Amino acid sequence: MTRSPSLPIAAVIAALIAMLAGLVAQAPTAKAASLTQIGNFGNNPGNIQMHLYVPDTVTPRPGILVAMHGCNGRASDFFQQTEFRSLSDRYGFVVIYPQANKSANGLSNCFDVWSNEALRHGGGSDTVSIVSMVDYVVQRHNGDPARVFATGFSSGAMETVNLLATYPDVFKAGAPFAGVPFGCLGPPGCGDRTPQQWGDLVRNAFPGYTGPRPRLMAWHGTADDVLNFTMLQKEVDQFTNVHGVSQTPASTTSPQSGWTRRVYGSGQVEAYTISGAGHNLPHSGMAAHAIRFFGLDGTTPTPSPTPTPTPTPTPGGDGQVRGVASGRCLDVPNSSTADGTQTQLWDCHGGTNQRWTLTSAQELRVLGGKCLDAAGTGNGARIQTYSCWGGANQKWRLNSDGTIAGVQSGLCLDAAGTGNGTRLQLYSCHGGTNQRWTWGGNA
Repeated sequence: MTRSPSLPIAAVIAALIAMLAGLVAQAPTAKAASLTQIGNFGNNPGNIQMHLYVPDTVTPRPGILVAMHGCNGRASDFFQQTEFRSLSDRYGFVVIYPQANKSANGLSNCFDVWSNEALRHGGGSDTVSIVSMVDYVVQRHNGDPARVFATGFSSGAMETVNLLATYPDVFKAGAPFAGVPFGCLGPPGCGDRTPQQWGDLVRNAFPGYTGPRPRLMAWHGTADDVLNFTMLQKEVDQFTNVHGVSQTPASTTSPQSGWTRRVYGSGQVEAYTISGAGHNLPHSGMAAHAIRFFGLDGTTPTPSPTPTPTPTPTPGGDGQVRGVASGRCLDVPNSSTADGTQTQLWDCHGGTNQRWTLTSAQELRVLGGKCLDAAGTGNGARIQTYSCWGGANQKWRLNSDGTIAGVQSGLCLDAAGTGNGTRLQLYSCHGGTNQRWTWGGNA
């Protein structure tokens, strides 16, 4: 039998190394999402830091979660030690991790939930900074302003409730872990109040607001030696009153050993009692319940009741077009009459640059002879004013659900944020509050 000549051992090893090197060179490099600090995200009166986690796989119009640490904590630790990051990877939503910097009662890195600025809509401090972070994600990552939520532990839980009270036009729901009711750390303190009195604190944080109120899922341990367990019932009293539902739970269940879940109304408020737990929430598995409550896991959460839209005006009607999500009006910047001026949201003031006339030709006219005009037919097409010429891109359907759809595109008038200066665009109709509008008179 003839044997094949043997290769030298060194040559074999060299060939194997070359082959393996080639395989490594051909293998794709995995992209790993990480927590990133954002330097300039907008108005930041609280002078706090923004850290952002965008998973490798993001849904086309991702929901936004603000996740906040407790006093003496750090955003990076809350990112590492909680399950919101892995749930973001799984479901494709974006997570904002703010870094607090205030001092209170000998503690550091607390969120401001006590100053006059922090306790009212548009007042300033950390709440305004966090809303700026949300607007940044809406604008830079195509975040869905109709799916913005908040959660946090201890000081972060307090800020969660604070955001629900002061910015119900931005946040749709919140899940505080070991927190207190809104206004508890302001005067006159956390003493006993009636549900009506607790609810009035929330209503007074944004006087005149008539839109839907955020839902609440509150968690608390019975052995919490930092924030007493009684705070849970105060949160329930406050938000059941705000939603106008009974303080008697509609159902009481035990999702797992040691947990008691109470549901109020049709799901506007949920309260979780954790037997024997101290000041150390959330435990493993709890974050998933919060994500499900928000609907960020792909399920449909129970919606808050929404106000009945203003009846559709008849041709010849004249008035302001006000966003349901923002409370702000469709506005022509600086009353410009130049063709191509991009429209925006702005505080309603009744000026002629905010007064629109619906014509029998389905036009929305402003400033004498300018029409609301779509500069394209796809998602993201800008909305501008242009000399009226009768094109289909200048015709609009004012629907009974409050949406305004372009006749040419079939897409809806959409606000990609809630703050002053937010630009308007076309986007696929989904019925979110950022696509619903009311027609009214002067501000």
